[in-house]
Amino acid sequence: MRLCATTLNLFYESKIVMREIKASAYPTAAENSAERRRSHRVYITMPVVIRGKNGHLPFREETHTASVNAHGCMVRIAEKVVRGQEVAILNPKTVEELPCTVTFVGQRESGKTEVGLEFIEPSPLFWRMTFPSEDWDPSERKRPTSTSTRALPRRNTAC
Repeated sequence: MRLCATTLNLFYESKIVMREIKASAYPTAAENSAERRRSHRVYITMPVVIRGKNGHLPFREETHTASVNAHGCMVRIAEKVVRGQEVAILNPKTVEELPCTVTFVGQRESGKTEVGLEFIEPSPLFWRMTFPSEDWDPSERKRPTSTSTRALPRRNTAC
């Protein structure tokens, strides 16, 4: 009887281990996305101007970034664009303009659509900021060590 119980335990343990191996062999969509990302995404609002053409009609729209990286950015614009469309992005602070391709078109909400733009060539200097290194772990970023220990002034409660 003891041999049978041990064999059953080993059988169940091997099933659990196999299930864990199978789960770790297939990364989730989020893990896949993070592995595919070529540069860190930084969530920052920066003014930009998007220029392009819809058919034969040129458009120019002032907006702000939702996030940026060395390969492009995410913006919300009112103008309708399609995936694969070529546009230009202008950094009004530096007056630098780069060609981009629309790589993502999200859902339209409140008259604007979230649009992913990719530079034709990687251009980390376009944003005039330094991006985190490849091995940077966001959980290790600097945080305040403690709250202020300065005492608040006492109120005079005597009437």
